[in-house]
Amino acid sequence: MSLASCLPLLFQLAASSAPVSRSIVPAAAVSTRPVLALPEVGLDDTAAYQGYQTRFFRDAAQNSMQIYVDRRAGRVVQLWADAENESIGFTARTATGTIAPLKWADNSAVIGYGSSKRTRTLEYRLLADVDVIHVGWFLLGTMRLERDFQYFDLARKAFSNAPYRMEETGRLISALGKLREPDLKALLPLLNAPDLVTLEARRAPSITVTAATSRWTATITQPSLDGRDTITLALSVDPRTVGAVRGGDSLTFSARQGHQIPLSVRVTTTGAPLTPLPRTEIFTADFLRFLQQTRAASPDSLSSAGQRARRLERQVRGVELLSSREKLMAGLPTYATYFGRDMLVSALMMRPIWRSAMSEAAISAALRKLAIDGQVSHEEALGGQAVREAAAEFAELVDARIAATKRGDRATADSLLRVATSVLRNARKTRENYHMIDDELQLPVLVARWITDPSVPRATKRAFLTGEGQRPTGGAGVSRLALLVRELALVARMTSAYAAKPDALNLVGFARRDGTGDATRWSSLSWRDSGVGYANGRYAMDVNAIWAPQALESMQRILTETKALGFSIDSIAKLEPTVTATTTFIRWAHDSAALNSAITTWRGASAHFVVQRSPAQLQSAITARLDSMPSDERRYWTARVAATHSDRDSLSFLALALDATGAPIAVANTDPATRLFLGEREGTPTSLAQRDIASALRDVRVFTRPYPAGLLVDGIGPAVANDAYAPPRVWDAFVKDAYHGPRVIWGREVNLFLLGAADRVRVAESSRDASAAAYARELRAAIRTVRDAVNASGFHSELWSYGFTNGQLVPMRYGSGADVQLWSTTDLAVEYALSRMGAPPR
Repeated sequence: MSLASCLPLLFQLAASSAPVSRSIVPAAAVSTRPVLALPEVGLDDTAAYQGYQTRFFRDAAQNSMQIYVDRRAGRVVQLWADAENESIGFTARTATGTIAPLKWADNSAVIGYGSSKRTRTLEYRLLADVDVIHVGWFLLGTMRLERDFQYFDLARKAFSNAPYRMEETGRLISALGKLREPDLKALLPLLNAPDLVTLEARRAPSITVTAATSRWTATITQPSLDGRDTITLALSVDPRTVGAVRGGDSLTFSARQGHQIPLSVRVTTTGAPLTPLPRTEIFTADFLRFLQQTRAASPDSLSSAGQRARRLERQVRGVELLSSREKLMAGLPTYATYFGRDMLVSALMMRPIWRSAMSEAAISAALRKLAIDGQVSHEEALGGQAVREAAAEFAELVDARIAATKRGDRATADSLLRVATSVLRNARKTRENYHMIDDELQLPVLVARWITDPSVPRATKRAFLTGEGQRPTGGAGVSRLALLVRELALVARMTSAYAAKPDALNLVGFARRDGTGDATRWSSLSWRDSGVGYANGRYAMDVNAIWAPQALESMQRILTETKALGFSIDSIAKLEPTVTATTTFIRWAHDSAALNSAITTWRGASAHFVVQRSPAQLQSAITARLDSMPSDERRYWTARVAATHSDRDSLSFLALALDATGAPIAVANTDPATRLFLGEREGTPTSLAQRDIASALRDVRVFTRPYPAGLLVDGIGPAVANDAYAPPRVWDAFVKDAYHGPRVIWGREVNLFLLGAADRVRVAESSRDASAAAYARELRAAIRTVRDAVNASGFHSELWSYGFTNGQLVPMRYGSGADVQLWSTTDLAVEYALSRMGAPPR
């Protein structure tokens, strides 16, 4: 049965579970309950969420809709995770200007279509426990816009301020106004606008009020800049019990009696939907049996086993919410778009429990978005965000044209106008961001593991590789194999300098950070992509010590397998100019000894990052770091050090990065978890050589050593970084930007660690070597230690943090963390792996 044919049945089941809301009901509307709701009693520490609540629904097209009520800021946001990544947000305050105490009125929503299947609607109800609320700061657009709006704290400003308008569209309209009349008349039809006044009106939402005896409704309408799509937000009350009035760009609701205000919220879009994937097309049959067995063995939902079963089901639903035939989204609510790195790393982690078609989908998506020089797209900009970026580019081109005209350079001016016209014509076209460098090295690893998988038929591999991967405008289709070769050639270019001369300054480095006025600052272009993520390092350890050698070994396996499948790399390379120009790749493709030499050289890159501290050095560093902390933190950690004696032994770890001179920046970190997961060598069993065991245990022991000596924060989990051994400037930077610092735990890193340790236990316990048995015992103990800390935190999400209350350390939700995140759902792969190694469920 197809998904489309199942929809009526799904709607009947939803309608039977909850009454239809009494308010504005669209044609053929049905009531439905949330797919997920967070925090969930029995699974989450509700206090740690600090008043934040969220629910996930499926709309009439079965697209994901997330609604969250953030009582820390009084902000309510509806995210439509469809093909446009749309969001609708507003802020509610009390009569005195404080945050309005909003909550859900009931546990259902009404979904349906409008006058056509192009219009989807969802309606639900809120309740304000106060007699007066003011509602304003209506922002209808994309989640990227909402994210920026909140990041700059604009939602906290007074409602009397001027309406928020996107800066980029203002620049576009200004640029249009600088053009000659004939040029302007030629360009306005591309935006479906008769004049600039119409365009200016589309920059902010309009508010209309309709009043009837039983219903007062304010409808906030936001057309797209080109007028082709519309998002609306309708807020309704019963005027017999609630007074309502509009004042400028905000609304005021007051209870006629009592101290509660019921409010109906309806959102509508004409944006394009995605095509959802059910779990049966995502997960292997074996994993689904495991899921069913876990549920069957845990009839008591409140027991520890029952909670484990509930958490597994929640993660499965999370994967479904993020998966469609068109893409895998990175997370909800903040990243409801394609992210290359998130998709590739998650696909690697989920391979044991995902159908092979999911690996193919991830590879295909990355290749489809590949740049002409082989770069992998980090993030897509679509819908309103694509228009936003196009508007900024158009304005820059017009300004450049004006400058060329003033210089008398008519040819350049005409060329710039043609380019600007093309930008405007294609303003809605999805844009790709290629500025990261780790995803180029991750794609070959996923391809190698898929292409050498014996469970995938050779005919399937051939058909996939020969299938069309891209169709450039005005050109012939490009096969996936040709795109793959293009990407491998880029990997060869990235790694050739160090392969030829293994000097630290020949490692793969970050670009200079633009716009800072400081030539010594470096952009964070790998997964720790916050401003201070790599402590201003130029050469990241994860890129150079882990992903680069793995990518080269994967290249070797891909070349071997494609040849066995009957493909000629030479014939493909001739069609790709960037490949033909990459002599290193051509040489490596023909000379296995040269490629082996490059791999061996790159395997030694980790030596540049090794940091060692004696007990005396360690104690001195920890004392200095604790002295810099606020008094409550200093007292807590000083007592922990005294209780655990964690500063008594020496310490060795891989530095987070090297600075511009090639010297290690001594920040202990969780990135070695990636190497634990990937293994010592691509495509071979986990090594039991003594040297490899020693390096693995070095990395494991940093994870399990109590903070502030190591990474483990008791009752919280392993901190993503420990800056105690770095200079004070690094401490200050992490305090100001904590996203990848000592106060944050990342679920991805926890899962990479657990998957890597579990695989090593499996290999070690299958060996008869006595040292391997001791190795396995220590790994099992490490798994138990990390899991116990994470479970005690109450979080299994993208990231979480901790604070101090009355001198005690307490877990808390990290403000910008995703509620459902693709690589956090890899908890599923962890539980599956641990069940196979006989780890007790927790």
